[in-house]
Amino acid sequence: MTEETQKQLAKDPDGLQTYEYIANHIDTCDEELRFLIDNMCGVDQTGQFLVSTARYLNAIDPVHYRQSIDRLIAEAIERDREHRYIAALLPDIWGTDYADRVDELNKTDNNFRRIYKRVYPSGF
Repeated sequence: MTEETQKQLAKDPDGLQTYEYIANHIDTCDEELRFLIDNMCGVDQTGQFLVSTARYLNAIDPVHYRQSIDRLIAEAIERDREHRYIAALLPDIWGTDYADRVDELNKTDNNFRRIYKRVYPSGF
């Protein structure tokens, strides 16, 4: 990534440009991924592109990108106060059978627990 590209992405108003950069350069952006995630965390105030990026990275390689996915999810939980985006993470990250594994996931995954508690405050 060039310095010019970094400067351009630093002006990203909402995270869309950073998301597009990751999607268009997924095969070559591993070294810049920390910068890209930091940038997105700094500009996405609603959590929309944090969630989209977490879902995208999970679809590409959930093991390789685990650390980035976890950070994106944690940041999205903080920003998506109205729960417009984080609910989509439940089936996309933890599987369509997440409802059958709520107790297990609540005990083993802090991000799952935090999202589930927000989306289903009185249980499923």
